[in-house]
Amino acid sequence: MGMVEPIRIALVKRGNISESELARRIGISPQNLHNKMKRDNFTETDLREIADALGLRLEISFVDPKTGEKIC
Repeated sequence: MGMVEPIRIALVKRGNISESELARRIGISPQNLHNKMKRDNFTETDLREIADALGLRLEISFVDPKTGEKIC
């Protein structure tokens, strides 16, 4: 699963924050954020900055696809 859809959902749930406002909060240009969204190309650092800007916690896990068990 890509990260664009969860980011867009978070923007709506956090008060209909625009992509431009998110870009301002994380210190990049709206065009740069638009390009990342278009390519669905985010680094872990990008995701942490987005989570911080939206007052959320980022959780990254490895999950066994057969059992659904989180490995870490």
